[in-house]
Amino acid sequence: MVERITSDALSDVLKAASEPTRRAILTLLAQNGPMRVTDIHAQFDMSLNSVSKHIKTLERAGLVARRTDWREHLIEVQMAPLTMIDDWFGDLRSIWDLRLSALDRLMKKGDSKDD
Repeated sequence: MVERITSDALSDVLKAASEPTRRAILTLLAQNGPMRVTDIHAQFDMSLNSVSKHIKTLERAGLVARRTDWREHLIEVQMAPLTMIDDWFGDLRSIWDLRLSALDRLMKKGDSKDD
């Protein structure tokens, strides 16, 4: 039996990561490490306010965290919430593996009848 994931946290992560700009921000942070909001903003053709709103959405979903180092506010990616997505896809993969294995057995059974 398949366990249904009802976690609001997974929904929040998927929703936050569904927007292309937010995915680009996550990729940027994963590649470069912690960055200032203004440095992130420099990578996008949009207002600083828009970039800040995207970062706040990612923060609410737990995908990034803000760290203060003196006057600098650094944004860093948080990988732990991404494991929820990986686990969910892993469950889906295992279901398909079982189905494909069953199909393979049926096809082999059919081939042996043709002999």
